[in-house]
Amino acid sequence: MKFSKRIQQVNPSMTLAIDAKAKELKANGEDVIGFGAGEPDFDTPERIKQAGIRAIESNETHYTPVGGSNDLKDAIITKLKRDNGLEYDRSQILASCGAKHSFYNLAQVLWEEGDEVIIPAPYWVSFPEMVVLAGAKPVIIATDASNDFKITVDQLKKAITPNTRAVLINSPSNPTGFAYNKSELEKIAECALENNLLMISDEIYEWIIFDGFQHTSLASLSQEAQKNCVVINGVSKSYAMTGWRIGYIAADAEIVKQVGKLQGQSTSNPCSISQAASIEALTGPHDDVLEMVREFEKRRNIMVDQLNAIDGVTCNKPNGSFYSFPDFSALYGKKDPSGKVIQGSLDFTEFLLTEKKVAIVPGVAFGADANARMSFATSLDKIEEGVKRIKEAVKLLR
Repeated sequence: MKFSKRIQQVNPSMTLAIDAKAKELKANGEDVIGFGAGEPDFDTPERIKQAGIRAIESNETHYTPVGGSNDLKDAIITKLKRDNGLEYDRSQILASCGAKHSFYNLAQVLWEEGDEVIIPAPYWVSFPEMVVLAGAKPVIIATDASNDFKITVDQLKKAITPNTRAVLINSPSNPTGFAYNKSELEKIAECALENNLLMISDEIYEWIIFDGFQHTSLASLSQEAQKNCVVINGVSKSYAMTGWRIGYIAADAEIVKQVGKLQGQSTSNPCSISQAASIEALTGPHDDVLEMVREFEKRRNIMVDQLNAIDGVTCNKPNGSFYSFPDFSALYGKKDPSGKVIQGSLDFTEFLLTEKKVAIVPGVAFGADANARMSFATSLDKIEEGVKRIKEAVKLLR
């Protein structure tokens, strides 16, 4: 069978593959500890589940407008005003089947062959692939732990060409866990505006921040920044609603109109039941969210401290999301017990899974082969046991 050149250019998601492999081993009775999950291990708060149940009982089971119900759009507008100081109207909001879907829609609507989109690395695995699917070119800016994996304005300026259409900022970041502060974002916005670049601001981990850090939306920096920024957000991470599949964009009305046209010819509206639950998530009390974040912060501290206690491993302490991004590169070049040389993050993660039944995601999937992503969206017991196993595995390398 002949497949399109388009799909042949796209790589499968390595994060999903690692998680699937770990689950398969568990199903076969193996004692696997998985740090690959990109979702909270908490249940959706009861208040939100009950809103979904009420929606079913009141027969809110029909099509809604393509971009979401007016009630959901109003809840998003209220949230953006309350949390980010941003003013939008309904024509500037569109709900989709998750933040991932939101970015895919944008890529299809905004870019084509010959266009370039700047993406800082480490990046979420799907960003470059979705740019490629649109026919455009992802331009990767490499960062490292010395600047907490954040790009500088000098790097941004050097990456801009006449074909550059947009710059993507994911803050807090998947996979690194680091977030940009307001002054860093102001410099990026100034550069983007000077060069007529659209800013895509993925803020899906907005509520999951630590140590008193204050989240700043790129769009909130000025009226000009808001006009030239697309905010991507959703309910998946902050409200433990990954399976409900609701994301949204806030953007210029013309962008929203074009995205709506595409969505109308693909998925149509996101699930009506999920929309009703999301209204409760966005407008209800946030005590449950804050409690979850406090637990994540505890887990982060233990995971990072214990990783840094392993010879040859270094790990900066992230200020957001539920990921750590340790550097294992000092171990590369060593041999495992079978005599195989560890040549990079893929070899190292396969060694951990085979030898000690610990699943982590190789950094090469995120454009950073020195590192690996470890989610702390799991219990403290599993974190301590998993890191202990990693320490034991490292001692086996020669």
